[in-house]
Amino acid sequence: MHDERRRIEERVQRAHDQRIKPAIYAATVPFEVEAWQAPGEPVSFEEAAAARYTPFAMDTPWGPPWGTTWFRMRGQVPAEWAGKRVEAVIDLGFVGDWPGNQAEALVHLPDGRPLKAVNPLNQYVPVANPATGGEQIDYLVEAASNPDILKDNFSKITPMGDKLTAGSAPLYTFQRADLAILDENVWHLDLDLQVLRELMVHLPDHEPRRHEILHALDRAMDALDLDDVAGSAAAVREVLAPVLAKPANASAHTISGVGHAHIDSAWLWPIRETKRKTSRTFSNVTSLADEYDDFIFACSQAQQYEWVRDNYPHVWARIQDSVKKGQWAPVGGMWVEADGNLPGGEAMARQLIHGKRFFIEHFGIETKGVWLPDSFGYTAAYPQLAKLAGNDWFLTQKISWNQTNKFPHHTFWWEGIDGTRIFTHFPPVDTYNARFSGEEMDRAVRNYSEKGGGRRSLAPFGWGDGGGGPTREIMERARRLADLEGSPKVVVEHPDDFFAQARAEYPDAPVWVGELYLELHRATYTSQARTKQGNRRSEHKLREAELWATTAALHAPGYSYPYEKLDRLWKTVLLHQFHDILPGSSIAWVHREAEAEYARVAEELEALTAEAVVALGAGGTRAFNTSPFDRAEVVRTGDRALAYIEVPANGSAALTGAEPARPVGVSGRTLDNGLVRVEVAEDGTLSSVFDLRAGREVLGDKGNLLRLHTDLPNYWDAWDIDSHYKNRYTDLLEPTSVEVVSEDPLLGAIRVTRAFGKGSTITQTITLRAGSPRIDFETDIDWHEAEKILKAAFPVDVRAAHSSAEIQFGHIQRPTHTNTSWEAARFEVSGHRWVHVGEPGYGVAVLNDSTYGHDVSRTVREDGGTTTTVRLSLVRAPRIPDPEADQGTHRFTYSLLPGASIEETVAEGYSLNLPLRVADAAGAPEPVVSVDGQGVTVEAVKLADDGSGDVVVRLYESGGGRASGVLRTGFPLAGARITDLLERPLETAPVEDGGVAVQLRPFQVLTLRLSRAGVS
Repeated sequence: MHDERRRIEERVQRAHDQRIKPAIYAATVPFEVEAWQAPGEPVSFEEAAAARYTPFAMDTPWGPPWGTTWFRMRGQVPAEWAGKRVEAVIDLGFVGDWPGNQAEALVHLPDGRPLKAVNPLNQYVPVANPATGGEQIDYLVEAASNPDILKDNFSKITPMGDKLTAGSAPLYTFQRADLAILDENVWHLDLDLQVLRELMVHLPDHEPRRHEILHALDRAMDALDLDDVAGSAAAVREVLAPVLAKPANASAHTISGVGHAHIDSAWLWPIRETKRKTSRTFSNVTSLADEYDDFIFACSQAQQYEWVRDNYPHVWARIQDSVKKGQWAPVGGMWVEADGNLPGGEAMARQLIHGKRFFIEHFGIETKGVWLPDSFGYTAAYPQLAKLAGNDWFLTQKISWNQTNKFPHHTFWWEGIDGTRIFTHFPPVDTYNARFSGEEMDRAVRNYSEKGGGRRSLAPFGWGDGGGGPTREIMERARRLADLEGSPKVVVEHPDDFFAQARAEYPDAPVWVGELYLELHRATYTSQARTKQGNRRSEHKLREAELWATTAALHAPGYSYPYEKLDRLWKTVLLHQFHDILPGSSIAWVHREAEAEYARVAEELEALTAEAVVALGAGGTRAFNTSPFDRAEVVRTGDRALAYIEVPANGSAALTGAEPARPVGVSGRTLDNGLVRVEVAEDGTLSSVFDLRAGREVLGDKGNLLRLHTDLPNYWDAWDIDSHYKNRYTDLLEPTSVEVVSEDPLLGAIRVTRAFGKGSTITQTITLRAGSPRIDFETDIDWHEAEKILKAAFPVDVRAAHSSAEIQFGHIQRPTHTNTSWEAARFEVSGHRWVHVGEPGYGVAVLNDSTYGHDVSRTVREDGGTTTTVRLSLVRAPRIPDPEADQGTHRFTYSLLPGASIEETVAEGYSLNLPLRVADAAGAPEPVVSVDGQGVTVEAVKLADDGSGDVVVRLYESGGGRASGVLRTGFPLAGARITDLLERPLETAPVEDGGVAVQLRPFQVLTLRLSRAGVS
């Protein structure tokens, strides 16, 4: 047989594109269109309906950046269309085919009910099927003219990321607003051809099935009347029916399709636009559910449901109806799809708590899995937290983006730092926006790593990132691929069903231990430093407010615990932990608003804490310690040292002062407090840090060396830092001044000022306090660089085989060598409040109060000693998608802690981030809880969310070993129960001698619910 593949394939392609597709709509009549440009921010339907509209013609430019234009569309179905399937077809002037980052619209009926959205891949609105003829159609269409931030594929700087800089020129030209007849035969023929042709081209040349389809397509084209596509479509489909009817192979891979619409809660659009995106996408999804009984849609992010509930009650009612029918599956159990590394431990717990509670409360459904496809790596704390929240499975996708190493599993058990395992799936289709194309189906089977062990994988289908969701075309593809020879089988089902079947067929799946590190997007640990600082401050201020509000509720008559306010503030912070806000990868508008929100949160939490402290009554000036560790340190207010004081964990002490063992001595550029001696060189670096307790030099080279690197990644400026950044740099070794600024016996300080680059300045106050070996670097930066990253290096004289970095409820160890490509790829990593390096008998920690990115490396000196260098990433200067990212002022503190054990490092990490609070006229109640025993660390103290008056305490083992102790209370204890994260009792905890005995395995998290005597 002659090889005619090229002729046939090209024949099919042309006939499809130029004849069949244009014939899908058989006849059209235009709408009569009027327009009204809403001033400023979006308005309600009621305001838009009452506005004055003016005539609007097709091919007219419309839509300033971030604007809203309302269109009134009126039309009548022609009488001769009776019996036909009639739709409205609207093209706002769409660019490309991505629904989420351009013009979008929501179509309303005259009474205000949202009907359906339109976007580039979903331009129709059902009108009648069948039509009776003569129907009067009246729509109000809310059209958003969002700019296409992606149009240059992240290669060009754009001012479009903020309404303050985007200008006002129209972005789009309206193309079409018609009533049309959908020719169902032609439409189905279009889909038949697409599915078969895509299947064919991805089958190997030697497969008979490929040639069978090829010649069937050729015969089908012979049956097609090019002058009467509609009239011949049914005959063409008959030719194709036999090849579409052939069943899949018995051993074919099974793909569980789950409808999905990834909606970033903010990214290339602000939060206000996401609120509208949810209404558009969810309107489309519920409309699709009415058309397809076999459709199932999985949707996460309780925050987005709440937006729809509060702003679009009609859409909310449709969602509730779809949930009852089993076509809508709430999943994920998180408030938002948060970043997988940066939220603190308690915040990550609250993500799960608030998300799961929302779905239980509003749908009576307890979600069973964590749905987190698009975050930039995943902390090793997740398995335990997911299980403690009642989850059985975990789903992610982003690891497919690894830059260096291919992740070895698709279905596996993921083991966290405490030993907890959770069944995890990583879809081999390598997208969470699948559409069941031939290329995707082929890739899913080729990629699947578990061949021979498992036989199924999951594919989230539907357009996403900016929403859009599944379309009827995707559902039709799924139906054709349900049982088709040469293709994997496709079944649309609930993700819980997929995970149950996958686990049953592959119970001995392989185990992955530790973090799921994404070998890409490493700069998200540093970009938009003020956003990250706002998150860190908010997390600690929430801890503080809850602790002292609980203390006041227990001890201050008349004080009322602020349940509603704390709940609302927590949700604000959780929202901003979304995986494109907290990582710093959003447009300028998003981060401008985030910084303002964090300022409001801080102000309100300060007021709540102050109110609680004042409610405790008179008693003189006191220092309040929100840390879970006893503290003996210098109390400061601003730059002034007040006293050296000892304060119990979670308690307070009068500001009378104690005597430190030795005051701070200042001589020249040397600070000495009897514990450590710090020498500052002429160039402003540390020339020596001598640990007087251990009798050893801490540094192996210049300490606190500030190095400015060129930072231009290959792609995605805000997201990425590539390893070549290390190759070009400038060391900041020419200070403007080095001067002593405090010789207080309680606090010695030397200030170093530098000017560099394009007008940037950095001022650092190097502070040593009496009674503490911790050296603080209080840093003020006025930053005006572009495409740079600033690092602070501490080369320490220890031979560390690994570094330990704090993560949620524990820490993770990473090798300091680069023996394999896996270690080498971790050239930039994340951590929370501290990084520790050490050798047997001696360790050094680097602490911080707001940064996350760092790197750790190791070299051998000429004298044979080893220098292990910890470098904090302080600030970056990406220009895409925010041209002004990180520009301006930054203020933060990081610290060097010589001679530190892990336990001491954990304590100092809390101390740096939770400075002592000084307040006047405060009482002195006992701490709400205290712990006898090392390693048992209190993470949260609050009243139970159900208003019962019970006290909830979250504990964890913080050192990486076993711990035991007794939890004692500052109130009469009636009983204790161990609960899950949602404060639901699991078992009774024994109370003995007025306390609760606690035994924890390494890094175990334990939630206790404590009943108070006399409270019912």
